[in-house]
Amino acid sequence: MTVATPLGSSDRHLQSWLDTLARARHDVSRAPISVQSGRLTRAVGLVLEAVGLQLPVGSDCLVELPPGHTHRHAEAEVVGFAGDKLFLMPQSEVSGLLPGARVIPRNGGTGSSLAGEGHAKRLPVGEGMLGRVVDAAGRPLDGLGPLDIARKVPLSSPPMNPLTRAPIDSVLDVGVRAINAMLTVGRGQRMGLFAGSGVGKSVLLGMMARYTSAEVIVVGLIGERGREVKDFIENTLGEEGLARSVVVAAPADNSPLLRLQGAAYATCLAEYFRDQGKDVLLIMDSLTRYAMAQREIALAVGEPPATKGYPPSVFAKLPALVERAGNGARDANGHGGSITAFYTVLSEGDDQQDPIADSARAILDGHVVLSRTLAEAGHYPAIDIEASISRAMTALIPPTQFDVVRRFKQMLSRYQRNRDLISVGAYAPGHDIQLDQAIAMYPRIEAFLQQAMEERTDYAASIARMTKLFEPG
Repeated sequence: MTVATPLGSSDRHLQSWLDTLARARHDVSRAPISVQSGRLTRAVGLVLEAVGLQLPVGSDCLVELPPGHTHRHAEAEVVGFAGDKLFLMPQSEVSGLLPGARVIPRNGGTGSSLAGEGHAKRLPVGEGMLGRVVDAAGRPLDGLGPLDIARKVPLSSPPMNPLTRAPIDSVLDVGVRAINAMLTVGRGQRMGLFAGSGVGKSVLLGMMARYTSAEVIVVGLIGERGREVKDFIENTLGEEGLARSVVVAAPADNSPLLRLQGAAYATCLAEYFRDQGKDVLLIMDSLTRYAMAQREIALAVGEPPATKGYPPSVFAKLPALVERAGNGARDANGHGGSITAFYTVLSEGDDQQDPIADSARAILDGHVVLSRTLAEAGHYPAIDIEASISRAMTALIPPTQFDVVRRFKQMLSRYQRNRDLISVGAYAPGHDIQLDQAIAMYPRIEAFLQQAMEERTDYAASIARMTKLFEPG
């Protein structure tokens, strides 16, 4: 039989010490957490100035709102600093904001930590997002309940080593005859869609989204009218297109921060699906609104304007965004995902020398130009074949097919250069054999380049119909 022995004095001292430690731990766990906060000292235009905090650029903060507001705090982001002052930009309306309002770090830190992974914004990605419409912060807009997400990833990603990218060596069928045949697009290519307002840009994007052979479509609607968002989803994209799409909407009434974030989030989603080995079609409408959002932020924090009012940071942001698209690395079996991207560029007054259009042309792998003249004549899609180019096309098609494309362009160009003479009857047949042939072929050329919204023409059918134009008889 075991007999319990009384505790010695040292044992009693140890037990007392353990009990005291347990009570202290319990008291500490119930004590309120002290978070260092700053205060607002200035609010001018889009920018708020705060002192009393040291936070890295890109950090999220909460700005205290006065009583009576729907929310107690407004979200803001650190966009710059000068000395001990932080420049913040709110992500929502902050009317009624008071001087001296508290500014609290969103992550609950002390306000003195260094920039790192803990400060990077992380938004949801995953297969469960297909068929959903979300805002720039990853919140559902479609009323279909919470997102079924796999994980959250940082918005920014490190630049990819260009030598690890797979080459653009296979064709992506976009279902539009004029692009498939005359401006063949490869998997992983980045194309610009240059257009003014009202020339059928959204309709063409919707056709590509519905008819493309890509497995996943990611649509970023950045800075456009709110009415257009619903119209694009319900009428242009349709149920068929939405079923394999993720739509990120950051309309014009969102803050410039959210518009920038929406473009980065759409690219982030495309990268996720590419890393899963899928072929992704990324549609960004529009790159110009993205540049304008960055211009608003840069000018607000004091960056000097340069080309036509655009600060230098705008022209640094564009390639950083575009270069995230493209092909990924391939595995040992030669398989890998791709992001084929179409970025719309709004040409102000149809000016193709607009600084954003000019910069975009230099960093993209080709451009499709939509013509107002063709649109006004009822020619849809209003693609100006002569002004458009696909830089990867020669590596994608055989020489015999390229010869047919070259002959097609020669015939079209010959007719267009002499169109006025032909219209007024000043040209007499027989003086130019090639022009006679162009005049004879033009009705068929024009019919080939036009396509109804509901019509889908795959890549093989596009090439066969183009080749048939030059067959005898």
